[in-house]
Amino acid sequence: MYMEDILGRVARDLEHLKQFTATPGEGCTRLPFTKEARAAVEFLAELMRDAGMEVREDAAGNIIGVLAGENPELPCVMMGSHYDSVVNGGDYDGIAGVICAIEVARQLKESGLQRKRNFVAVGFCDEEGMRFGTGYFGSGAMLGNRDPDYCRRFRDTDGISIYDAMQGYGLDPERVQEAAWPEGSIGHFLEAHIEQGPVLDAAGTEIGLVDCIVGIQRYMVTVYGRADHAGTTPMDMRMDAVEAATKVISKIPDWAREKADGTVATTGYMKTTPGGMNIVAEKVEFTVDIRSKNNDNINDIAHRIRAALDRETAAIGGSYEMDTKLVITPVNLSQEMLQIMEESCKAHAYSYQYLPSGAGHDSLEIGQVIPTVMVFVPSKDGRSHCPVEFTKYSDIAKATVIMTELAQELLSRD
Repeated sequence: MYMEDILGRVARDLEHLKQFTATPGEGCTRLPFTKEARAAVEFLAELMRDAGMEVREDAAGNIIGVLAGENPELPCVMMGSHYDSVVNGGDYDGIAGVICAIEVARQLKESGLQRKRNFVAVGFCDEEGMRFGTGYFGSGAMLGNRDPDYCRRFRDTDGISIYDAMQGYGLDPERVQEAAWPEGSIGHFLEAHIEQGPVLDAAGTEIGLVDCIVGIQRYMVTVYGRADHAGTTPMDMRMDAVEAATKVISKIPDWAREKADGTVATTGYMKTTPGGMNIVAEKVEFTVDIRSKNNDNINDIAHRIRAALDRETAAIGGSYEMDTKLVITPVNLSQEMLQIMEESCKAHAYSYQYLPSGAGHDSLEIGQVIPTVMVFVPSKDGRSHCPVEFTKYSDIAKATVIMTELAQELLSRD
């Protein structure tokens, strides 16, 4: 394999994918079950076929390419990431990992080495959870964790459910459980991803070997009060939903700081109703995203939020609902696969370091049940989920070399 060829293909493919956005010139907006997602999937399918894979789209919207091995009945080696994005996000988050997986398939085929089992490249649908407030839809479906009721339950801000969106996209949500793979059919899962943080870039390190991924809990909280006139309603006679909600929200960051150990908590969305400058709010909706390597930290912050909501809504005579959107526990990644990649880094003289992932990935969902590993490549200035997100194609190319060598080792085993 020649690095210049790998680099050229990675650059060509990622540059082409930049056009599949709903916000040209303002970052990548490629939400699930949209025309932008469909265009990206069709292009990825073409790349997979060109790399010698058999290609199909499953019932959850995942695009899957299979490079056949001698015994397809053996548990496969799977590699992939997601093709969706956040709103006005970057051009590398997720999709760079899908291109890596396809490039690894190319290198495996070009090497001519014996493959005793299948290599599978995947572009997952809706990892971000941006549209429906959930996340890991495609990878969760592959593990058998999504069903039609799940698809009916979650809706976007326009009131469109996953169920409805899938139908409009050309999928049948009643068949989503067909995306599940039989237990034991996936032997190992590999994922390459941009770091989305500043550690590697600041240190000038080429490869990040990810040893663990934080757990995540996400909630949509709705606080109910009563709408009143802002000028004529005395302060001690109000049922102000904003007052109750913000007293809780203001405490959440300090609770995360108190836990330390990399624990973070974020309120990224708020909406008041009726939303008038001269009206006491009758309703406030806000999200909470809590992450930590220590699941007890996450659970304790969630408990504190509920206790504070009990207290503050009682004080105004209001009420609240706390709807769980996502609960996923931290996962430690495969030490065996990390060691293989460490040796590859040494052999190629690539600088590397071990680090945790503070972002969730499809590997977090899949790693709950299948041996999993991740490689990070640097993000310039640590920026991600924004239009200025940037990763050098040369770093992505190096990641494909490391992961190809790992895949070759796993594929050669009986």
